[in-house]
Amino acid sequence: MSRDFLGLFARYPALSFATIVGMSILSLIGYYDPYLLVSRPVEVEAIDKPLIKNPDGNPQRSSVGDRRRQATAAGTVSLFSGDVIMVVTSENFFTPTNTQALREAVAKLEALPQVRNIMWMDEAPPLNIFGMPTPALPDHRASQARFDLARKQAIANPMIGGQLLSRDGQTALLLIGIDWFHVRKNADCTRTLEEVARQAAAKYSGTAMEFAVTGELPMQMLFKHSTLENDRKFQWIAYGVVLTLATVIFRGPTAVLITAIAPVLGIFWTLGCIRFFQLQDNPFNTVVVPILLSMVGFTDGVHMLTQIRKHRADGMTGREAALKAMNEVGTACFLTSLTTAIGFGSLGWAHHDIVREFGWCCVLGVVVTFIAVIAAIPLACSSWLGRSVHHGHSSGLIESNVGRLTFMMHWILRSPKWFAWTGIALTTICILIALQLRPDERMLSAIPESSPEAKALRHMDRAFGGLETSTVIIRWDSNIQDDSKEIIAVTDEIENALREEPLLGSPLGIASLVNALPGSGSASEKASLIELLPTPLKQAFLRMDDSKSTIVFRVQDIGIANYGAVFQRITDRLQEIVEKHPGFTAELAGAAIWRWKNLYQIIVDLLTSLSSATLIIFASLAIAYRSIKLGLISIVPNLFPLAATGAGMYFFGCPLELISVLAFTVCLGIAVDDTIHFLTRYTEERKTCGNNDEAIHRSFIGVGGACIMTTLVLVCGFATVLWSDTREHHIFATMGGATIAFALIGDLVFLPAMLSIFCKSKV
Repeated sequence: MSRDFLGLFARYPALSFATIVGMSILSLIGYYDPYLLVSRPVEVEAIDKPLIKNPDGNPQRSSVGDRRRQATAAGTVSLFSGDVIMVVTSENFFTPTNTQALREAVAKLEALPQVRNIMWMDEAPPLNIFGMPTPALPDHRASQARFDLARKQAIANPMIGGQLLSRDGQTALLLIGIDWFHVRKNADCTRTLEEVARQAAAKYSGTAMEFAVTGELPMQMLFKHSTLENDRKFQWIAYGVVLTLATVIFRGPTAVLITAIAPVLGIFWTLGCIRFFQLQDNPFNTVVVPILLSMVGFTDGVHMLTQIRKHRADGMTGREAALKAMNEVGTACFLTSLTTAIGFGSLGWAHHDIVREFGWCCVLGVVVTFIAVIAAIPLACSSWLGRSVHHGHSSGLIESNVGRLTFMMHWILRSPKWFAWTGIALTTICILIALQLRPDERMLSAIPESSPEAKALRHMDRAFGGLETSTVIIRWDSNIQDDSKEIIAVTDEIENALREEPLLGSPLGIASLVNALPGSGSASEKASLIELLPTPLKQAFLRMDDSKSTIVFRVQDIGIANYGAVFQRITDRLQEIVEKHPGFTAELAGAAIWRWKNLYQIIVDLLTSLSSATLIIFASLAIAYRSIKLGLISIVPNLFPLAATGAGMYFFGCPLELISVLAFTVCLGIAVDDTIHFLTRYTEERKTCGNNDEAIHRSFIGVGGACIMTTLVLVCGFATVLWSDTREHHIFATMGGATIAFALIGDLVFLPAMLSIFCKSKV
């Protein structure tokens, strides 16, 4: 972008004022009602928007919700689904008092208008040949011996043990169906249910039961509530970081205020404008974007205001100082915004909707924040507000201390070859190490780890082998008779193979139900008894009209990569079994299986986004500086921080997750900023200085201090995201802070050394 165009904002304050007013009005419309300017999207119920998405980016309705709807339509029963899953813990449910307390809690819950039905161990489908219901819990007047026997029978019942009651008998599940007509607020499906159950059980002295809710619905609600709660909190954190760091750096109230104007406007405009594109529900857009834009806007503002203060101290007027500063750093600020937007824009190739939305939101944010910088800062410095902007110039943290750091540049330029080749070698080694990162994915990464819903889900992992379920689908040819014992035999073999895997919880199929029926012999030998099972129960696992049988098992939320070897062994075992039974096929299915098969897509997304962003940034810099050599030199200091962070993740045993892909790409866009400021100053100094090393030294004096201070700003900004209670935010903040810190080494150590040895001739 030409200096003449950028200079218009400094030369004509009215243009800057009109831009600020126009953008502010547009943003206010976005906050108030964006549909005044854009068409309203088709309304979708909140429950239909999934928390978890397939790796191809398409919505993946939860297995819980799907099975509930499918089961209801087919007239079958399900022991795995519920809009809300209440986890009840007690040392022993099978006592007279605890039985009364639990039944009272269930009765009170069923009496609530928002509760449609509850599946729990007392409502488990009967397995006796007469189809008569038999409650798992005896009458409270029964003897303790009867209770002890009932406990053993319940745990042994395949419909209860491992499904509705943990194997140790200390955790029970209440699968609650919700009547949405009577739901008025989120608490009706979460905290209200807990409180009602807790109060009902408390009526019985001597009971010690704990109640917690989890499941897809509560996690979706928590996810959205956390997003809304974090929206304003992290905006204020971002504003606080800007003001605090500006105060420390400039030590002048006017300079602090002017520096803060641009990022504050950038955040305000962005969060208003994204509402026109329905991007405000993305959790990263409301938590990470304010922090990110505060750092992007502040770093450009620091570079610009540092020059303005210097020129004002030399006696220039506010407008003259702003115009000269715009000529000196305006192009660099434009290039940094361009390359940062390229880094974010490369996320558009990702296969995940949340990542793509975040990338486009950041592109929009970087653009409007750049507009805020070039419009607001020159306008403020040209007005009455800028009359004292240079006060405290000599005592500013940047201006007063940069001279003390020149020894570092002398040290580097004495041995430039050693530093340059060390940088190249370290970058190469770190890249090779980072390529060993293993991809992974977890459901709980998206919600606060300390929330009751997350704790209950982790408890289900331990007690039941997981909340999420997957299936083995068995099919057979039409020439195999419906009453063939081989159907049950194949199912039984596969169920036994699943039970051999400790990470798979409670496999349940038609063979387990047949085995539980009275009589001796194997499941295949008792196959004729299958007709004695209640029809809804039988159809949940065996559909003769479709020639299909289903086995369900639970999967823990411990990272899908931990199941890679397990699923591969099961796949191989299924192949062995069906080879022994011609006419049969068997395959794994379910959301967890989908994520396992598509984990490679994380690596593809990362390599695609990073490689495309790197090439575009290289081309942009080569064109901007009219030098392929400078474009190539810029690659090492910009890849080094990413490679070093990736190597650190490998050594600390951190997997490569979706948030890691996002953080790597974002950091590439930010890390290149200081490189651009250094190279821009270097090319200017080369025009007036015949000595290459002297030009490098002067460049460091001109921008080195600002680079150090802006790095401090960025690291502090990323650190504020650690206040979030969400694991994904912690990963993003840690990776971001580490990458920016490594970027300072690349820009102030490796870059000067490479310029010294590769640019001795005129570039």
